[in-house]
Amino acid sequence: MRLFVTGASGWVGSALVPELIAAGHDVIGLARSDASAAALTAAGAQVQRGDLHDRDSLRAGATAADGVVHLAFIHDFTRFEENQRIDREVVDLFGEVLEGSDRPLVIASGLVPLDTGKPGSSTGPMIRHATAAATIQLAERGVRSVVLGLPTTVHGAGDHGFIRRIVDTAREKGVAGYIDDGAHTWPATHRLDAAHLALLAVEKAPAGTVVHALAEPGIPTRDIAEAIARKLDIPAVSIPSEKATDHFGWLAAMWGTSITGDSGPTRELLGWAPTHPTLLEDLAQPYYFEN
Repeated sequence: MRLFVTGASGWVGSALVPELIAAGHDVIGLARSDASAAALTAAGAQVQRGDLHDRDSLRAGATAADGVVHLAFIHDFTRFEENQRIDREVVDLFGEVLEGSDRPLVIASGLVPLDTGKPGSSTGPMIRHATAAATIQLAERGVRSVVLGLPTTVHGAGDHGFIRRIVDTAREKGVAGYIDDGAHTWPATHRLDAAHLALLAVEKAPAGTVVHALAEPGIPTRDIAEAIARKLDIPAVSIPSEKATDHFGWLAAMWGTSITGDSGPTRELLGWAPTHPTLLEDLAQPYYFEN
């Protein structure tokens, strides 16, 4: 297939593009900068210049392709509602282009209920649920629509996401903190396992499905903090919930919330079997602790 990929030079996209090409697909990657364009060219992909605000470029990329993988999202939490609106408009545009073609549209989302998009299902408050539901409903319009639910942490060498922020906070405060008893859980998967599931979703997932990239459904935050403490040679300590915001800042709301999901149906449906390191195994390596 000839696939148009947004976020192609991003964290998961830069792992997915080589997988797609190795599997025999042609890739057109959206690039908003010269650096992104150069990275895509080096990986063997074609380049479509533009960004999520450039609807003409998005339409052109989708029209020229046999399917779309939409991984890009504007991660500016100060304008989160606006960015969710932009994301929904982009998915609607892709739906218009692909309607009636049975071509795949795979979008990245946070974890969503497996029945997202079905009548009466709950979409909940988590990231991009309304857009995920709208994507699934595109199956009724002749689009092979699939939602790729990504966990809170997609980890690996080069990760500058939430876990790196927790590490930086621990280094700054001199303690690796968890909230209350540290029983809150975070789901995780390695970026290479997430990318492989995206490939399987493009190739094999039926229309109107949700697939969960969950190698580990829920790791206690105390275990994560203790792994960080060992590498930094500092104590792991409990931070009372009433002091969590002072200690962790905006991340406290997530660090003190249990998030989990179920990848069993995904593994059975697509034969997905994660093979790369766990989060705690990654945290035993030096790359999360290099300045």
